[in-house]
Amino acid sequence: MCTACACGTESAQTTATAEASAADGQVGRVYSVSGMTCGHCVSSVSGEIGKVGGVTGVAVDLPTGAVTVSGAGFSDEEVRAAVEQAGYQLAARS
Repeated sequence: MCTACACGTESAQTTATAEASAADGQVGRVYSVSGMTCGHCVSSVSGEIGKVGGVTGVAVDLPTGAVTVSGAGFSDEEVRAAVEQAGYQLAARS
């Protein structure tokens, strides 16, 4: 069972949307998010980050906690605030 949100999910798949393309002037930044344990967690984090202006894609690797954010014009602080709004902690950016 998910210990972070008690949703009852036993396991989860990762989710992904569009990845960054240098040709489009977009960047891809990888962040480490702690506390995600299931698909509901992934959905919450992806949804909040996806609301940040300039973000065009979010890809989450649940087993490692790596979150790749693509787009242009967004800041690390905006991503941090979105992750915290979802109830998780941004551990670091690689």
